[in-house]
Amino acid sequence: MRICRFQHEGRAVAGFYSEQHVLPVAAAVAAYRQQMDEPLEIPNTDDLLTLLPPSGAGHRDAARLAAWVDAHGDAIAADKNLPTSSVELLVPVPRPNKMFFLAGNYAQHIEESGGIAVERAETFPYVFMKPPSTTLTDPGKSVRIPAISPDHIDWELELAVVIGRLAKSVKEADALSYVAGYTVVNDISNRRFRPNPQRRERDRDRFFDWLHGKWHDSFCPCGPCILSADAAPDPQVMPMQLRVNGAVKQDSNTARQVFPVAAVIEFISGFVTLEPGDIIATGTPAGVGDAQGEYLKSGDRVEATILPIGTLVSTVEA
Repeated sequence: MRICRFQHEGRAVAGFYSEQHVLPVAAAVAAYRQQMDEPLEIPNTDDLLTLLPPSGAGHRDAARLAAWVDAHGDAIAADKNLPTSSVELLVPVPRPNKMFFLAGNYAQHIEESGGIAVERAETFPYVFMKPPSTTLTDPGKSVRIPAISPDHIDWELELAVVIGRLAKSVKEADALSYVAGYTVVNDISNRRFRPNPQRRERDRDRFFDWLHGKWHDSFCPCGPCILSADAAPDPQVMPMQLRVNGAVKQDSNTARQVFPVAAVIEFISGFVTLEPGDIIATGTPAGVGDAQGEYLKSGDRVEATILPIGTLVSTVEA
């Protein structure tokens, strides 16, 4: 099941997502009740967590409804299916309490950045955060190049995990049972952000320059939908590809992660309580612009695809 949030008739609603059409969940419920004469316990809300595993109150009926829509789409009036190209998509989780990001979770990306890749047993996940309220950016909306440091803005395609229930000190073997679903993020990064060029250099300047370069407004496009966890029992088999103006820049697979999704959840939940709606972005593969001296500029179009989730499209503006 793929579900999204989108703007419809002046408010945010939930919809079943496909590349061709978005069907409002409320319209699907009405069609189902008319055709099947059976009740469905699905809240009329844009809170996608209520429709997703493992704890969503409406998940069981939402999954049943999604399967019915797939099998009996012709029973739904054509005008209820909205062309995806005409829909204003919204971020799937509008205000997560926390957003975690992994640095260096693909060996080839570590190497292209000048580092030395190590085996999982020899290291631990590097995790940082972004401010959700100012970095999250709707699908189709613009990444804004910051005037303060405009010349080295880079892309980073990442699989993102949406947590579905409270998780604390969970084990890797059980970790996926805490996942609501998966989405796509583009961890936009400013590779040369250097506040106060006249500064007196200190030992940690380079690290904090890198970290602060992650935090600019609009630097986390997210979407276009959430793929429910029960539709993706193994998140380590997902093809990934990012294109800039049609040219392929990143082409990989989540199988290449140093720390798989379940291990990342175990690690973070060992010292931070994960809450429903929290997002964990699991690192980017090789092919970032900085490795080739290529950077985003105003007018660019970025397409970030992870299958079977979908494609997150972003434009770039000054």
